[in-house]
Amino acid sequence: MLSPSGLRRVLVVLCATEIVSWGILYYAFPVLASSITADTGWSLPTVTAAFSTGLVVSALAGIPAGRVLDRHGPRVVMTTGSLLGVPALVGIATAPTLPWFFASWALAGLAMAGTLYPPAFAALTRWWGPRRVTALTAVTLLAGFASAVFAPLTAALVEASDWRRTYLVLAVVLAVTTVPAHLFGLRGPWPRPDPEEESAGADPGAIARSRPFVLAVLAVGLGSFTAFAVIVNQVPLLVERGLTTGEAAWALGLGGLGQTAGRLGYGWLVRSFSVRGRGVVILLAVAATTALMAVVPGPTALLVAVAVLAGTARGVLTLFQATAVSDRWGATHYGRLGGILSAPVVLATALAPWAGAALADVLGGYPAVFVVLAAVALVAAGCALGSVPRR
Repeated sequence: MLSPSGLRRVLVVLCATEIVSWGILYYAFPVLASSITADTGWSLPTVTAAFSTGLVVSALAGIPAGRVLDRHGPRVVMTTGSLLGVPALVGIATAPTLPWFFASWALAGLAMAGTLYPPAFAALTRWWGPRRVTALTAVTLLAGFASAVFAPLTAALVEASDWRRTYLVLAVVLAVTTVPAHLFGLRGPWPRPDPEEESAGADPGAIARSRPFVLAVLAVGLGSFTAFAVIVNQVPLLVERGLTTGEAAWALGLGGLGQTAGRLGYGWLVRSFSVRGRGVVILLAVAATTALMAVVPGPTALLVAVAVLAGTARGVLTLFQATAVSDRWGATHYGRLGGILSAPVVLATALAPWAGAALADVLGGYPAVFVVLAAVALVAAGCALGSVPRR
């Protein structure tokens, strides 16, 4: 087991590298997408499809990466992910053709699978044990600043040069920060599997095929789809309600503050509700706040308040995902099971940007879209009811 100083070192390392990894591999793209289309002539949907390809690869690669992590710990997986991210970004920056661009984003997807939340959650869950909620809360709180740090940094870089040089600079930043941090900061003995879990016959294959696990995957996946779709479609909804684009952007930003508040309150939820009740309450909160955004017409202050409430529910949902496996099946097979559970979450991030726009065209506006999203979250809450296995 790691010493207290070792546990603190791991936590500090992952707090720092999650900010950098999310900021460079994920949040830089929305800032640079328009510059890429203007320079290359590739359409925005095509460029976004390459990014989504990376997310799909990340979802698929996360499952075998989780198996390696269960056996050997996070050092190999996360260092390899950081190393793969460097040539991926260089490939994106130098891509002369669309096939090259798509292939580079596919490689970036492998890097995401080894560096973003799932391996970090697995590392903290196993190392921190009973105190994992404290560690997971700290990482998700600080990683929430990734967009606040790297969106303006990326914008400043592209204004000073172009999108290709910006990605090359970001590749250097990724190389000099996350590679050594993961290689040297995640050292230490990997805890042995829990004897009680092993004696109980906790076979990961059987768990993954069980009804409670399938329902847990559906609950997390559907809830995450609603949450991500709310993020990317909130601004056009609020513009339809009469807000300016600037006011809608401020409401979205204040929702981020609500997200932080929600994560800080997760410890109270753990103390106040059972595993089953906690999941149902969180997903009902996502459904309720999404429905409020659909039906509240104004005024502006009330719309902003609802946006903050939606952000609060979204923030708690991240920690529900992080603890869903360990609360139900322990930490022994967290990497493998967490990879399976995280796959629909990653797919939700890939589908959400265009799903809302497509539904708005079909349904005639964004309020109807948010009604549908609220219904999806209600289904997720129903799935959460049956997601706890019998002991």
